[in-house]
Amino acid sequence: MILRGIAASDGIGLGRAVCVREENLDYSDVAYSGKESEKARLQAAIEEFEQRTSAMAEHIRQQVGDKESEILTGQIAMLADPFMRSQMQDAIDGGACAEAAVDNVCTMYADMFAAVEDEMMRQRATDVKDIRSRLLGILLGAASVDLSNLPTGTVLVTRELTPSMTVGLQKKNVAAIITATGGKTSHSAILARALQVPAVLSVTKVLEVVQDGDGLIVDGGEGIAILNPDERTRSEYLTRQKDYQARIASLKVYQNRPTVDADGKRYQLFANIGSAAEAEVAAQSGAEGIGLFRTEFLFMDRTSLPDEMVQYEAYRAVSQTMAGKEVIIRTLDVGGDKAIEYLGMEKEENPFLGHRAIRYCLDRPDLYKVQLRALLRAGAEEHNIKIMLPLVTSVDEVRAARELLEQCKQELSEAGLPYDKDIALGVMIETPAAALTADLLARESDFFSIGTNDLTQYTMAVDRGNAQVASLYTPFQPAVLRSIRGVITAAKEAGIPVGMCGEAAADPGLIPLLMAWGLDEFSVSTSSVLATRASIHRWREDEVKLIAQEALGLSTASGVEGYLKKVSAPEK
Repeated sequence: MILRGIAASDGIGLGRAVCVREENLDYSDVAYSGKESEKARLQAAIEEFEQRTSAMAEHIRQQVGDKESEILTGQIAMLADPFMRSQMQDAIDGGACAEAAVDNVCTMYADMFAAVEDEMMRQRATDVKDIRSRLLGILLGAASVDLSNLPTGTVLVTRELTPSMTVGLQKKNVAAIITATGGKTSHSAILARALQVPAVLSVTKVLEVVQDGDGLIVDGGEGIAILNPDERTRSEYLTRQKDYQARIASLKVYQNRPTVDADGKRYQLFANIGSAAEAEVAAQSGAEGIGLFRTEFLFMDRTSLPDEMVQYEAYRAVSQTMAGKEVIIRTLDVGGDKAIEYLGMEKEENPFLGHRAIRYCLDRPDLYKVQLRALLRAGAEEHNIKIMLPLVTSVDEVRAARELLEQCKQELSEAGLPYDKDIALGVMIETPAAALTADLLARESDFFSIGTNDLTQYTMAVDRGNAQVASLYTPFQPAVLRSIRGVITAAKEAGIPVGMCGEAAADPGLIPLLMAWGLDEFSVSTSSVLATRASIHRWREDEVKLIAQEALGLSTASGVEGYLKKVSAPEK
């Protein structure tokens, strides 16, 4: 039986299932003991949570790395939010026991984050759910999940791999991971990749289908799991596993190499990040710059606007970490579906097409100019910061943003503060409108970066979170490929650099097409840097041009994908 899900962490694992099911956190029998007593219980639980979580974070830092430990330290910071705590105390004042206060407030926050379109933002929902479960467990005296004594060859099957579950996890005993929820950028995926364990996520009803002891093969690259395989299938996948491990070992030779094709032509290979701390990981991964710094994280995890100094320090930290290398920072991409309570955003009928990103920022110049000033100041030392505008649909938006930028320069000059007078302003091409008018936008922009995630969604009129139309959501669609080619062509004709920061930039099947069309810069996740460099290194100019010609002659997404997967398959 083949189980299908999301390919989240590459590799092949073979073993037997160990199913981790949710613990019983029913508190219906807990009686309310009065305001002071319940608040004391809540405070004691929070303190114990913080102590346990700090210990967990340190363990993960030593075993896996700083980046992954920050998932847990971020939970401590989230629970320390005075607004969240006051809401729990208000619930107790209203007659709720500590368990109900934790449950209701955490569920409210989790629902808010889960409604956000951006998968990385949805990680906050996972954090809050983990906080909720562990606080309830502490209050109820429930035993926490202990995965420290798993047998060798375990395929861990669970609803979701939470950061707390990885404490004590012995990587040598875990062959693979399967979860019922999560996407490519979820905490489950991040942790699985950090552990270098193959993982397939969002396998519907997996805990109903799989039982403890069942044999499993997990192919994290293809996003499939095979339940109780026969001996012939096992033998075939053991061979594939050895081949995969040999390929991974061979990638290490690309760690400190320049990104060039087989003819010696140079490309830029950057990394996508969501926080200043991730810049360190990007630098260590071999990235030659930052192609996308998502600034909305500075705004999401707080109860008030980050002021100019807070933003300046964050942007400056990334700039200094990547000294001598480009850092492209996307301005605030929030609004509509990314609801931030303190911004007073109105709920919209169709948030995907609503008051968001550049539209929201231009209508809030007071807020936007704070960010633009911080970016200008942060670029004063290294002069490596570039500003990128999200969700642009017209030349008017670029001109309005540039006008605000000039106002900020004037204000900083009058204040006697240093700033980058020549900072570049570019456009993220992620809407059909931007793709269709790329020639016009190129005259107003210093650079382009193609965001294939939204460009695919909007071009194909597909909600990428809707499983019923998921087959349409693929960059291999001829309409999407033609849009990408048109954008690159427009940038080339205007003489401005063009990159790509969407997931397609790391797809080995699409890389030869992007090279053939003239893409200058590939920006990928830190875990994909070496594989992307190896893919680029493989191709000659004459080869990619022939591949691109053949691919564009095909009329279906399945035909294009099948052809490109065949020609880009790893060399034997």
